[in-house]
Amino acid sequence: MAKQIFEQNVCQTTCPYCGVGCGVDITTINGVITDLNGSKSHPANLGKLCVKGANLLETISHDGRLLTPQINSQPVSWGSATSFVADKFNQLIEKYGPNSVALYVSGQILTEDYYVANKLIKGYIGSANIDTNSRLCMSSAVAAYKRSLGSDTVPCTYEDIEITDLLVLIGSNAAWTHPVLFQRMQAAKDANPNLRIVVIDPRKTATAEFADLFIPLKAGSDVSLFNGLLHYLITEQALDNEYIERHCQGFDLTQSSVEQYDLCTVSQTCGVAAKHIKTFYKWFAQSPSTISFYSQGVNQSLQGVDKCNAIINCHLATGKIGKAGSGPFSITGQPNAMGGREVGGLANMLAAHMNIEDITHRETVQTFWDSPTLCQEQGLKAVDMFNAIKDGKIKAVWIMATNPLVSLPNRNAVIEALENCELVVVSDCVDKNDTLAYADVAFPATTWAEKNGMVTNSERRISRQRGIISAPGEARHDWQIICDVAKKMGFETAFNYEHPVEIFREHAALSGFNNGSNGHPARDFDISGLQTLTQEQYDNFTPTSWPVNDTYPNGCARMFNDGLYFTPSGKATFIAVEQSANKGKPGEAYPLLLNSGRYRDQWHSMTRTGRSFSLAKHTKEPFLSIHPTDAKLTSIEEGQLVGVTSEFGHVLLPCVFDKGLRRKTLFAPIHWTQQTASNANISNCFSQRVDPISGQPDSKYVAVKIHAAAVAAHIHLFTRQDIDMGTDYWVKAKTNFGYEFIAATGDTSYDPLQWCRSRFDVDGDWAYYESSAEGTQSIVCLLADQLQFVAFFQTDKALVNAQWIDDLFNADTVSASDVSQLLSRSTGTEYLNGKIICSCFRIGENQILQAMKEGADSIQTLGNALKCGTNCGSCKGELQVLLNSQSIDNERFLEDTVILYTETPYV
Repeated sequence: MAKQIFEQNVCQTTCPYCGVGCGVDITTINGVITDLNGSKSHPANLGKLCVKGANLLETISHDGRLLTPQINSQPVSWGSATSFVADKFNQLIEKYGPNSVALYVSGQILTEDYYVANKLIKGYIGSANIDTNSRLCMSSAVAAYKRSLGSDTVPCTYEDIEITDLLVLIGSNAAWTHPVLFQRMQAAKDANPNLRIVVIDPRKTATAEFADLFIPLKAGSDVSLFNGLLHYLITEQALDNEYIERHCQGFDLTQSSVEQYDLCTVSQTCGVAAKHIKTFYKWFAQSPSTISFYSQGVNQSLQGVDKCNAIINCHLATGKIGKAGSGPFSITGQPNAMGGREVGGLANMLAAHMNIEDITHRETVQTFWDSPTLCQEQGLKAVDMFNAIKDGKIKAVWIMATNPLVSLPNRNAVIEALENCELVVVSDCVDKNDTLAYADVAFPATTWAEKNGMVTNSERRISRQRGIISAPGEARHDWQIICDVAKKMGFETAFNYEHPVEIFREHAALSGFNNGSNGHPARDFDISGLQTLTQEQYDNFTPTSWPVNDTYPNGCARMFNDGLYFTPSGKATFIAVEQSANKGKPGEAYPLLLNSGRYRDQWHSMTRTGRSFSLAKHTKEPFLSIHPTDAKLTSIEEGQLVGVTSEFGHVLLPCVFDKGLRRKTLFAPIHWTQQTASNANISNCFSQRVDPISGQPDSKYVAVKIHAAAVAAHIHLFTRQDIDMGTDYWVKAKTNFGYEFIAATGDTSYDPLQWCRSRFDVDGDWAYYESSAEGTQSIVCLLADQLQFVAFFQTDKALVNAQWIDDLFNADTVSASDVSQLLSRSTGTEYLNGKIICSCFRIGENQILQAMKEGADSIQTLGNALKCGTNCGSCKGELQVLLNSQSIDNERFLEDTVILYTETPYV
């Protein structure tokens, strides 16, 4: 008998979720993935992973994958599909010009993919009509950096978090959106009790639970808050005058512009008691070092750029930039949003951080690419691009690795655009999503664990994403698909790459081409030191922060420590900004304000996380958060199904009470699509209003009205097969045996058993039980003594314990006693743990509350008792919420802090 050989390999790749850029170690045995862990050697995460990253292996199944190219939903060969697109693009360009076609790409693709897409449309088609979903995420931060620092340069490194004296988080719920980085903040606080944390946000998030000071400002009032800070720094003589003189310009004008932002004015504008604002100002002034850590709550605004510049002004005024533990630190939302910025993936940029408006930059790029034509002006940004498609100005769009029907505001306008478009091409890894429904051509693309190339995280650190497994079916890498189309358009020589290292070398060479002299580049992005990488060096590349050149051969962690900026004068520029009134304010017709954001265990439109049954355990439904007092005034009860309507659209969501919200404001997460819910895509409600400089949509502010929806019955359903619910409201979550549905219907005439059998056509053994006293009906279907289908209908919403059902579905046989318990909803006591808080160890809220009654009074003691919070750490924010909820002071905090209805400042 031949001896069996076991070949074990460990390969480091990069997590495909947020901008932290965590390293992931994948173990394979004989080519089969067997384990996943955080990479201890990766400087971004040092071995940590959040719950999303820890469950990545649950997302790599081939179920639901797009496996073959399609034209009009019919499988075709790759040759036919790429020729069809190339011919159609050429026909449209010849007839209508290069601006008649557009590309809409994503921070989910790799740098090499981004590079060839940008090269094709800007350098060979001759149009700048390429934009990315990073427009919705980071473009305001980009524009502000460029206005002030002269370049899109994030100055900080994650190590700064560990050595700062003051950490200010603005519009960032990092505990949920960037959990590994937030754990680093917590560790820094534990190591240095003198470190102070300030959280600035309209709602009290899980992040705010850890704050030394929480500032619950009115939505959109950030400019006033930070102009007020600059005014305070001036009046208290807390400026670094030498730094301003030597390294900055434009201070006098900015100083004059903030004179009106005294403490009382800011207090009234922001709706926060002046004593709390003054504490923040005092801490900023007195701290030797400060990091301002900001994200979508700042960027996604009509004044996103101004908000960012107001923050940067305060750092320049105090010299808290380019120094250890200091700087304005915009945290990226996607794994390769920064990589896309590096290659010019935005419509207003050229490759290697060059500018379309600069004729020298245009000549540099065209010469390097040897391109026949180069775009001469900026292209259309995301919202304008889809409006141009709707108006017929753009005739063809190629969408890659993103779902604009879900992520762009005003879904109805995007639907109209795609319906009117002459050619819609979609490259994706799934066979069904909201946008694919409108595709004329669908290209099957690779996804995480298959893709091979580079990504750049929020601290400018370039890392390798390595292909671990082979692509299924006929799926190809995005760069291969783009190059195939480009070659068939007639650009064979320029796109004749055989390996991504060739693309990356070209990208690196361009970054150093005509880029200054005497050791100081004219442009910030310079990785020319990597232009000679061999394939072996590329394959073995270790994480490195750019720039990488003769001056910094091993990379550079912290920028601007020499006080030199990438403006013509070499000085940073103060930008005078003014607080402007929010557009579309709540009024009589739409009296409430809706905010949106991310949730802990899900990511974007759930293309990947929606495949994980572990991630579905935490929160299975979308929701609308509302302050209990506002709910009472609108006669809405907790858990009730609520219609949310703006002038742009409508969604249907169950409500949850949240005392951490400002009054008259609501919050809803962004993740649910028409693939996972009936009508929960929150982009339906948001306007197409954008920041006039960055073009970033305002996804944090829209006026809405709400009403309680009529419900005749609530349904909780489990099935091995996907089914068409057809009810007014439904939500679908993945399980390890099939699917779980939570639904509601206003129909009073249906028969539950007939309804179930019409949707689940299995010739099994059906059982039915009704309790008229309790207003419930239970239905069970078995086949060969195994559960196939379980449904519970009830007048009032009361979900059964999903773990109980899960265990029964996974049992080899189900007994008559089990069926009896199911029909009577007699859940065993071992399944009464409440809402899952810790996904890693399946620890429920009731278990945690019981442990607190027994003396656990900290995250550490809860971890000792239950193990919650001891693995990935993503649940620590919610654990702290539960701990803080027992405090009377916490209950009264917002009442003491927020100015609600007074006309004069509460000092």
